[in-house]
Amino acid sequence: MENMTESRRWLITVAVMLVTVLEVLDLTIVNVALPYMKGTLNATTDEISWVITSYVVSSGIMMPLTGYLIQRFGLKHLLLTNIVGFLLSSMLCGMSSSLEMMVFCRIAQGVFGASLVPLSQFILRSIFPQEQLTKAMAIWGMGIMAGPVLGPTIGGYITDALNWRWVFFVNIPFCVLAFFMSLRLLDETETKQIKTDWLGMFLLATTVGCFQIFLDRGNNVDWFSSQSIRWLCLISLTSFIIFIARGLSIQNNIINLRLFLDRNFSLGCLMLVLFASSMFSILTLQPLLMESFMNYDANYAGLMMAPRGIASAFAMAFIPLLSKYIDLRKIIAIGLAFCAYGTYLMTKINLLISPSIFVDIGIIQGIGMGFFFVPLSTLTLATLPRSDYGEASGLFSFWRSLGISIGISLMVTLLTNNSQINWNRLGGHIQPFNPALQLWLAQNHLHLYDKFTLLQLSQRLSSQAYMISFLNDFFAATFSFSLIIPLAFLLKKPKRSGIHLGH
Repeated sequence: MENMTESRRWLITVAVMLVTVLEVLDLTIVNVALPYMKGTLNATTDEISWVITSYVVSSGIMMPLTGYLIQRFGLKHLLLTNIVGFLLSSMLCGMSSSLEMMVFCRIAQGVFGASLVPLSQFILRSIFPQEQLTKAMAIWGMGIMAGPVLGPTIGGYITDALNWRWVFFVNIPFCVLAFFMSLRLLDETETKQIKTDWLGMFLLATTVGCFQIFLDRGNNVDWFSSQSIRWLCLISLTSFIIFIARGLSIQNNIINLRLFLDRNFSLGCLMLVLFASSMFSILTLQPLLMESFMNYDANYAGLMMAPRGIASAFAMAFIPLLSKYIDLRKIIAIGLAFCAYGTYLMTKINLLISPSIFVDIGIIQGIGMGFFFVPLSTLTLATLPRSDYGEASGLFSFWRSLGISIGISLMVTLLTNNSQINWNRLGGHIQPFNPALQLWLAQNHLHLYDKFTLLQLSQRLSSQAYMISFLNDFFAATFSFSLIIPLAFLLKKPKRSGIHLGH
């Protein structure tokens, strides 16, 4: 595609970004609608969580297979198939009348949607010359990072204005438009009649599937006190060890593990896991804090999250200009410093703060997200051969997805466990000989052994215990962001020019 016109390149960018944003958006947009689905699908709170788990697991299994699928079926064929599959599964999700049907359709949605993000990255790297690559990756990054942030806002609005089914139906027109644009604009790549490593595929699916379920369900069943969780952990660990040992000893493993011998690629994946686990756990905890303990409704909580996504997109727009004068590694470090500082400010909040504080913090973190993601995406794959871009893009996206799962699981577990510890610790101060308690009772004209008083004390105790736990989680995220900063300077600057695929 070396003779491809400028207008055609940007039309292809629009086409692939349409479905990419939708796939990333689906990670969080559905969360807001879960309470409304429960009644329609006759599901309990624990059962309805499988709507999220099924999507995460199926997507996680398929994402690392992107490189193999591109070689086996061709880039254009694979993209069009995934767009159609994502469209149909989204439609069926919106039409679901039972939990079983919904979970099955969400599995299909994850299978077809998994490759959309790495495919879009691969396509943009293929069609743009080096001098325009940073600009193209900035546009790609806007959708990847802003989508999950704006998901709760958009999901809350659609659910309130229409109903939860439109959270899925909204995908349809964008998929149709992306399909016909891709059909018209993209050229097919060469395919290879490669031998499928079925055993490697089985081991990979077992490892990723069991580990994702382990992460997603562990906190609900108190982790290793559950026999099913112990088995999931054992099976995942065993299949992972066999997969790695086997993959290093054969040539045609389903995943090219030798990609991780490249310093930029392995470091970039590690940084992405740490970053995604911290940032996306914040995106999960903040709405929970606002809605459960600060009495914000879902719409208002979503609006408070929106500035983070807007600031992220705004920051990414400046990356192409900044990259001409500043080393990308320094931009990454600056982005992480913004994230660390914004998250540190969250460790100073309380239940009575003004909503504007969340807006200010979100803007700071959003700028950090914008400065981090695009330069990291550019440098991670920059030192790899062009032939490895498809597979590397799939693995890079997989580590982002895995980081999200790990971060949310760890932070929610810390929140739950610390809240119980804090409840017991703070509860020790509620006794007749505490002068502060006596002063509070006198100011509010209450008596300690009155039922109404005990109810108020219990509610305040629970709120404060959880608030301290939220602050502990935010401090852990601050530490994680700070830990990544030195890693940015271990990345190598690419010594060769960019790639040109296309005509």
